[in-house]
Amino acid sequence: MAITVTIVVGNPKPRSRTRIVAETLVQKLLEPGSYDLEVIDLADHTAEIFAWPSDELAALNARVAGSDLAVFASPTYKATYTGLLKAFLDRYPANGLAGVTAIPVHTGGDLTHAMGPTVTLAPLLAELGAIVPGRGFYFVAGQMDRLDELVEAAAAEYAANLARLATVAGSVRS
Repeated sequence: MAITVTIVVGNPKPRSRTRIVAETLVQKLLEPGSYDLEVIDLADHTAEIFAWPSDELAALNARVAGSDLAVFASPTYKATYTGLLKAFLDRYPANGLAGVTAIPVHTGGDLTHAMGPTVTLAPLLAELGAIVPGRGFYFVAGQMDRLDELVEAAAAEYAANLARLATVAGSVRS
């Protein structure tokens, strides 16, 4: 049975390098054919992002909350994630992402804010109830020529963390 995976891209520019990094991470982390993928490029939903209520955004939020794995990707803005991604995540109630394994991803111009996804986005995802299996992934956008190599290393780290969690989960009382 395939798992459901959603990538949420908070870049105001549609079809960005940030999206490519997130998609590559999923491809390197998961076995082909083992997942169904949906990409939500928030740049395509800017007209609705601040509309309350919004059936369109509520449906997107529900699909993400129903995912087994969600990757939240954003370029680094002022040492953190974009307002576009924050506005999307603000629509969730407490524990609105309970049961979702979430990986925070940031892209940036250099390593100055490399801890950004770990110290800014991961705590927000955890506050919403998501399971964050390790530190966030930061990718320097100028290294697109090394995309496969760098993303593969991050995917290997997440895979090891998830395998350890699976081992513990096998011993948890039900």
